[in-house]
Amino acid sequence: MRIALRRWPVLAGLGFAAFLGLGLASGTELAKVLAASAVVYIGAAALKRPAAAWPVFFATFIAIGMPQVLKLGFDPTWSVLGLGVASLVYGLVRRAENLTPQTIAMLGFGAVAAIALFVNPVVGGFLVAAGLLGHTAWDVYHHWKNKVVARSMAEFCMVLDTGLAAAIVYVTVTA
Repeated sequence: MRIALRRWPVLAGLGFAAFLGLGLASGTELAKVLAASAVVYIGAAALKRPAAAWPVFFATFIAIGMPQVLKLGFDPTWSVLGLGVASLVYGLVRRAENLTPQTIAMLGFGAVAAIALFVNPVVGGFLVAAGLLGHTAWDVYHHWKNKVVARSMAEFCMVLDTGLAAAIVYVTVTA
């Protein structure tokens, strides 16, 4: 029981990956998750608190859900990236440390997510899967260094990103 409690981020990551992977028709549907994964890191860096990664995660969840619930007619990836830009501006005003690598990561992962929305769905799916695997490496590094985000977030995210990448590859290959 103690092991399960200590590994709650792994269990939560697996559960969330299964939830998001159910009914997945195309990998491009998860471009918003790739964008959110980078925004969580830049948000925590901008706030100068690793524990802030969890509230930022929930903010990205809202940024993903609101355009869909309100039927605003645009892909939520854009609202998530907007949240990332707002985080960057806030971090610059606060002169946050670790902002440069997080900005580069957000630009890279955000660009992959955005490009995936405009290309062939098969290519876009593989781009999102590759981006998620790249972000898994980012998670592993930050978990090892114990910087920028809480270790529980890095652990949750590495399981989520890997699981979603696998789901995308499966859906894309079997379509």
